[in-house]
Amino acid sequence: MGPVHTWAGLILSGLIFAIFWTGTLSVFDKEIDRWMMPDTRINLTKVTPSLSVDKDIIQPLSEQQNAAAYWTIVLPRERIPYVIKAASYKKPRRHVRKYFHPVTLASLTNANRPNASNFIYPFHHNLTLRKDDLGAWLVGVASIAMLCLLVSGIVIHRRIFTDFFSLRLFRKFSRANLDLHNLTGVVLLPFTLVITLSGLIIVQQVYFPQLISRVYQQAISVENGNKTANEKDAQRLFSAKVLGHIRESASGEKGHFSSIEQMILKAELDWGKGSVYLVRVNHPGDTNSSVVFRRHSDDSVTKSNDHKRFNTMTGEPKGSFTGSQAVGIWNFISGIHYIQFDHWPLRWLYFFAGLGSCLLIATGLLHWTTASNKNYLTPPLNVALMSVHNIAVITGVIAATGVFLLTNRVRDISPYLDTVMGDKAEIYAFFSVWLLSLLHALLSVLRDRSYGYLRAWAQQSGFIAVVAVCAVILNWVGTGDSLIKTVFTDTYWPVAATDLVLLIAAASAFWASVKLRAHYQERF
Repeated sequence: MGPVHTWAGLILSGLIFAIFWTGTLSVFDKEIDRWMMPDTRINLTKVTPSLSVDKDIIQPLSEQQNAAAYWTIVLPRERIPYVIKAASYKKPRRHVRKYFHPVTLASLTNANRPNASNFIYPFHHNLTLRKDDLGAWLVGVASIAMLCLLVSGIVIHRRIFTDFFSLRLFRKFSRANLDLHNLTGVVLLPFTLVITLSGLIIVQQVYFPQLISRVYQQAISVENGNKTANEKDAQRLFSAKVLGHIRESASGEKGHFSSIEQMILKAELDWGKGSVYLVRVNHPGDTNSSVVFRRHSDDSVTKSNDHKRFNTMTGEPKGSFTGSQAVGIWNFISGIHYIQFDHWPLRWLYFFAGLGSCLLIATGLLHWTTASNKNYLTPPLNVALMSVHNIAVITGVIAATGVFLLTNRVRDISPYLDTVMGDKAEIYAFFSVWLLSLLHALLSVLRDRSYGYLRAWAQQSGFIAVVAVCAVILNWVGTGDSLIKTVFTDTYWPVAATDLVLLIAAASAFWASVKLRAHYQERF
């Protein structure tokens, strides 16, 4: 178990850290979006949307986008306080998404920039490597490695209860670091096990792509008298039976719209007022058009996919879908992992548990680095390169995230950045800084194999502190939303909490930089 714990940690801990770090930030992805998209800083408790779905949304869509295969309308709620209109077209194949103010319906032009929801969260589950599901497979391998690390960690730390009560922060650096590693490993064991295993379960279709098709092919074959069924039919049956996705064809004849608002009222008779958050119109403007309403699951752990279907022309119900018990279990596991429900204390608990898991991984890597460097006056190349790796994947990814946020604020102040870097400036900045942190660590360690890693840790920690403070200042300068305003005079917690977390991160990174610099200077 010792070698399993060591080698799984050395080979894959860097990837695991990046996944846990971005997953931790994704707990508050919608709140970080408010910080990154000033136009969407709308307080629905003070501004009540009075829009008419029929007149303000459906009518303009029917005039502008009749050729769409379907429309999707997301209605405003607390964590997404704006209207989303999306349309999908087959010829040419494209998907258009736009954001609007919930009261004035003015277009929010800067709301489609790279942010936490469309970069940090996707990076968490597929590393933005979407081709052939390569990123999802790498995340899956890292998740299996994390499970191996947790189980082997339990075995090799036989004094688990002693480790639970041991935290000697004021002893030597190596002793305090190891105590932190042991403590976070023991305390957060249930969380890390559940979050890792649930992450594997909810994407089981990626890892077992043939499982569903084989089972449903067999079901179709039995139903049709043992005739061979193809894979597409099996996937279609699975989508209909398990997910409630029914594919309907357009008639080609022009139709009209009945009142969507009246249909919403009918749907909410069963679900409760305000429960409909998504409206999807299939084949708009066609006689065979249908409207699907989805119910939000903000008030439960289970991530619901229940929905109701209506005839667009008559407004009459066409059917409803409620998942089976098996689907309910899968949705509950998804809800545990995605944590999209409205429960702020539990959301903060997840956030701190995620940070603790990052600390568990970082202290494990740091322990190996310091222990291995102690064994040699001049460490061999493999130890030096592992030191470089550890710096790049811990301080590197944190620094890259800070620059990702900072670049977003710079774009609002300086339009020239858009001209130079284009619409994906934040993403380019993220990967550029991550690469530069690797090069900086490599140069520092190769110049001084014995203690260069300590200097690199200290310098990159200092850089993180500077970037975090600059992000808070630029948010204030660019939007006028200072901490005094967002906390006291015009309270808006999504922005205030993001600023506060950045300042706490800056203080922590500065403290780490001072301690590491002192530790480095002790060697000379």
